[in-house]
Amino acid sequence: GGSGANAVAHVAAAKPDGSVFYGTTPTYIQTTLLSKPAAGYDALDPIAIVFLDPEVIYTRSESAFMSLAEVVAFAKANPGKSRWGASNPASLERLALERLARASGVKVPIVSHEGGGDQMIGVLNGTYDIGIGEIQELKAQLDAGKVRLLAVLGDKRLDGLPNLATAREQGFDVVVTKFRGIAGPKGISDAIAKAWEDGLRQALDTRAYKDSYTRESLIPALLGRAEARKFTAQFAQEVSVSLKELGIIK
Repeated sequence: GGSGANAVAHVAAAKPDGSVFYGTTPTYIQTTLLSKPAAGYDALDPIAIVFLDPEVIYTRSESAFMSLAEVVAFAKANPGKSRWGASNPASLERLALERLARASGVKVPIVSHEGGGDQMIGVLNGTYDIGIGEIQELKAQLDAGKVRLLAVLGDKRLDGLPNLATAREQGFDVVVTKFRGIAGPKGISDAIAKAWEDGLRQALDTRAYKDSYTRESLIPALLGRAEARKFTAQFAQEVSVSLKELGIIK
């Protein structure tokens, strides 16, 4: 509950014996910056960053939009007629669309939801021109031919989708890094942290698991505790700057 705030508080109060962890994504950082819960992301110790999870822009298959540039051109030519869908207000996805609007010079309502499922309904029924999400949450609709991908918000194209251009390639300088990892209560020993890093590395090299996460377009990016701490601190700083630029926090 509370966009992860309850879980973070539970983990922060747990014994640092290596048995209790929080599955991290950018949401736990954004929730901290936006709502200042009693136990924020900095109450936990990052143990590892495991994956980078590319964000993609999509539209319904019946849409006339064939590229991100066409979406932006329509928004510019038809003020007040465009709507873009995003997940909850504290999400990286919402910030990504706000950045895209700024980078493209358009003013368009970005409608938040409880999650990706509600957003998807709005895209499929034509309420929103575009939505944003990860490949794995869109997979069922992609396989069914219900949605069309327009751009990936990474710094390069996805190996599994080589024909999907990045937003930057289409003229919009927006790159979003979504990560997945684990964090634990402070006080976990170096030995436990190293054991988890070694175990994660072994799991990532397992053929069956590699086939699974490759199908989901997850990018393995294993960072141990020292690097994960630096990565998390830098990410939090970047998100803070973005929130301030958008006038969401002071």
